[in-house]
Amino acid sequence: MSVVVWGVPTESPVELLLGAFARRGVEPLVVHPRRFLEQDVDVRLSHGELRGSLRVAGSTVDVRDVVGVYVRPIEPELVPELKDLPPDDPAVRRARAQFDALMAFTEAAADALGTRVASRLSAMASNMSKPYQAQLVQAGGFDTPETLVTDDPDAAREFVLAHGGAIYKSVSGVRSIVSVVDLVRDAERLARIRWCPVQFQENVRGRDVRVHVVGDEVYAAIVDSDATDYRYARAQVGQDATLAPYPLPDDVAARCVALARSLDLPFAGVDLKLADDGRVVCFEVNPSPGYPWYETAAGLPISDALARWLHRAA
Repeated sequence: MSVVVWGVPTESPVELLLGAFARRGVEPLVVHPRRFLEQDVDVRLSHGELRGSLRVAGSTVDVRDVVGVYVRPIEPELVPELKDLPPDDPAVRRARAQFDALMAFTEAAADALGTRVASRLSAMASNMSKPYQAQLVQAGGFDTPETLVTDDPDAAREFVLAHGGAIYKSVSGVRSIVSVVDLVRDAERLARIRWCPVQFQENVRGRDVRVHVVGDEVYAAIVDSDATDYRYARAQVGQDATLAPYPLPDDVAARCVALARSLDLPFAGVDLKLADDGRVVCFEVNPSPGYPWYETAAGLPISDALARWLHRAA
């Protein structure tokens, strides 16, 4: 049995996972986006069968022996060695061919070979549109914040007033800092949404909880912070957020697992708010969660759970 890790080994989520594999005595095949000259990817679908091999620095693995793949790659055009080269440069073409072949493999492997993949890039796409994903979250039984996406400043003002305040953030999967709308301070800036629609949401009061789903398991951390966006608590309120393990109620845990499964995300970060009015509000589902902070600050064994799931070990 082989496990493949597709990502940069020094990036903290990958580094923690590699450490978890080492503790289990497992040596995964690491496909490094920056080592494209040392790697060969040969994947093909023939007569309904997925065949091929992955070769990295002299080690070769048959794709039919791969039981798990962790997917956290970098687009070839963003790799430091390639980002300033033209698209037709041989190195760029080689790296792109490897990326496309690996993507094809991870897309097909779960169905064709029963490989566990965390997670397919096609499944990650649901997070590229927050309003779209919110509909899937609602179908999974969670409340979502009242939301308005608009390029009309008057509509935005009415929304903020109607909800006694609101926040704004990115509509896409691109990270943004969640911020409170101030109709006085932001009056001039609000007019600019004529050229760029913005997502506004009710400012839900309560405690933030991040839930990491790994297969059928959940690992939850509760956040202590007065910041609107606790990831940037030091900048917003002058003090870092603190995290602690949180015993998620069984029904909420089951909904998180079912939601992640419905999104085809066996490894996911579910952002919840335990609202003061009693609702359990889900903001989004992160398809490739940066989990190290939650693991180290709250003492949650997320990387061990992920390594165990990928390697099919009890």
